[in-house]
Amino acid sequence: MEETQNFIQKKQAFPIWEVSAGNMGYPEKLQPYENMPQKLYIKGSMPDPKRPAVAIVGARASSPYGRMQAFRYAKRLSEEGVQILSGMAYGIDTEAHRGGLEGIGGTWAILGNGVDICYPAGNRNLYQRILRSGGGILSEQKPGVRARNYFFPARNRIISGMADLVLIVEAREKSGSLITAQWALDQGKPVFAIPGPVTEELSMGCHRLIYDGAGIAYAPEILLRELGIDCEKIVKRKTKNELGLATDLKLVYSCLDLQPKSMEFLIQKTGLSAEKTGTLLLELKLSGLAREVGRHYYIKAT
Repeated sequence: MEETQNFIQKKQAFPIWEVSAGNMGYPEKLQPYENMPQKLYIKGSMPDPKRPAVAIVGARASSPYGRMQAFRYAKRLSEEGVQILSGMAYGIDTEAHRGGLEGIGGTWAILGNGVDICYPAGNRNLYQRILRSGGGILSEQKPGVRARNYFFPARNRIISGMADLVLIVEAREKSGSLITAQWALDQGKPVFAIPGPVTEELSMGCHRLIYDGAGIAYAPEILLRELGIDCEKIVKRKTKNELGLATDLKLVYSCLDLQPKSMEFLIQKTGLSAEKTGTLLLELKLSGLAREVGRHYYIKAT
């Protein structure tokens, strides 16, 4: 057996190393497929092949609803030890990684450029968090190679290949996420999609997948069951009467749901002053019962 790994750069907090197809360090889940890269470059760790992994991908220009769902599903899966894979793009990918960091499963980013380059540059903090949390950054591109548009469709076969299941969250009818879904289908992997409003362009790709036979991911537990994880201990969401909230807090909380609500809407709905409403929203956020998904737009946390 050849050497498991070769270090490319050692003198840094997270060394870069390479593995070749056929060697011990090469991902087990990629080995059955003929069209996989001959070499992979890794910064940080590799996903554990003995633990389930789910790829969560979707639109870069996503809606608050889509970003919230990506975070929610990734967090719930990660809480059960599922490893979250994505591409670190803005939008759905970013929220999937963020959700994966909230649980014990962890998260890994597969890039369309060298692992020593954070792309997009605005995700530098996320890039560093993934590494500090024990996750990793992977690519078939050599260190120093910049992102190119034609790298990403090929990159998607690695994302799906390393996953046991692929979840699409928001995608237009012509979307790079659908390339990932097609790779997954070609590899014999289950594909699920989250439904959205029928009038939204960002829902069209997901609805097309569902029409063509993809699973409907109407709750994270659907994916856990598909992975063979026991969901009998699902904790039912507490109602507002079970939360033990003060009257004004209950009033604001009852106006929230999974669709973003503006501060103006909440003031009008509750009849409270802007100052009082803002204070109550802050308290709900600190309690983990509400999230701000845009400037002065709020949703009920799940």
